[in-house]
Amino acid sequence: MTDTFQQAARAATEAMRDVFQPTPLMRNDHLSERYGADIWLKREDLSPVRSYKLRGAFNAMRKVIPAQTLFVCASAGNHAQGVAFMCSYFGVKGVIFMPVTTPQQKIQKTKMFGGAQVEVRLVGDYFDKTLAAAQQFCCQEAAHFLSPFDDDDVIEGQASVAVEIEQQLGRVPDHVILPVGGGGLSSGIFSYYGRACNFTFVEPKGAPSLARALQNGAPVDISPINSFVDGAAVAMIGQRNFDRLRRIDSSAVINLAEDRICTTIIEMLNVEGIVLEPAGALSIEALSEVAEQIKGKTVVCIASGGNFDFERLPEVKERAQRYSGIKKYYILRMPQRPGALKEFLNTLGPDDDICRFEYLKKSARNFGSVLIGIETRSPDSFGLIQSQLDEAGFTYTDITNDETLAQFVL
Repeated sequence: MTDTFQQAARAATEAMRDVFQPTPLMRNDHLSERYGADIWLKREDLSPVRSYKLRGAFNAMRKVIPAQTLFVCASAGNHAQGVAFMCSYFGVKGVIFMPVTTPQQKIQKTKMFGGAQVEVRLVGDYFDKTLAAAQQFCCQEAAHFLSPFDDDDVIEGQASVAVEIEQQLGRVPDHVILPVGGGGLSSGIFSYYGRACNFTFVEPKGAPSLARALQNGAPVDISPINSFVDGAAVAMIGQRNFDRLRRIDSSAVINLAEDRICTTIIEMLNVEGIVLEPAGALSIEALSEVAEQIKGKTVVCIASGGNFDFERLPEVKERAQRYSGIKKYYILRMPQRPGALKEFLNTLGPDDDICRFEYLKKSARNFGSVLIGIETRSPDSFGLIQSQLDEAGFTYTDITNDETLAQFVL
């Protein structure tokens, strides 16, 4: 990319030092040994707002202050917190629109970062109505709208991540793996490094906005999306962001199933003590997809954020276990007679644990339906369990991966 962009990104990075120090670039021995590479994590989860979003907000705001002192954004997460933090730093007024359905934890953190400088307005059940209200307010009040990604100054600010990596590593890494949502971070880092290194762009399977844009030749609305990976679940990549990414090879873009990402969240928490939000885990989980490409290389994974609500932990653990194959759910047809339950229990081994059991005996029926969840140590155990159920004459249906049923019964 142009030297002009690199110079601007370096200037933005230098200006940021008055606000916060560089986030750590940390070598991860565990991952390096597993993949036979020199793997580093850029810990954006350790920024003052636990994500990289304050970078773009800072750069966009500093360019228009003091001429503008009223800022507006629409966000249900990290962008809101980044804007709030910077409103407090600059001493300017911020009005942040959030959906009514935003978790209370995120609302409270936004208010905490913004303090007296920020007003939070809850509007709409869905983000499109929240965004429309924010934009209408901007027009009425002649305020400055802070886009979460589709803005050249935001892109330039997010490129500061690349500047810091180069400074901390002493050179450009061989390979960068990073998440893609609206494209602010990815277009910024790609614009700074250009073809000086290899890239892997990672999207959640339920929101592949970059992949679809590359197929289409332009941004395309891919609604409805799966919002589980909320920090990267965007229905349409930004136009300015795509303009910078349109020439990348589509083979450099991969998507990962939402349940699969949960396995990395759990592993990084248990093994490394690192708390990552789903979007923050995308780049690390993607390592297995490029394992052959990165052997012997210096690789940087962008851990983009750590705003994880621990009330979500049971769901994350559940998804990880289901993806790993050590937990399954069945609808079992149980004979309504004495001893039937005991016969079923005899099909289970010493490492098989019943974690869910719902059964209501109904009169005038020969059979009843049982919802049963089984957790075991190895996925191989389920082959034996199912063969024993077959031999015992039980009729059953595996509903583990039935998303429609899961919404109602799991």
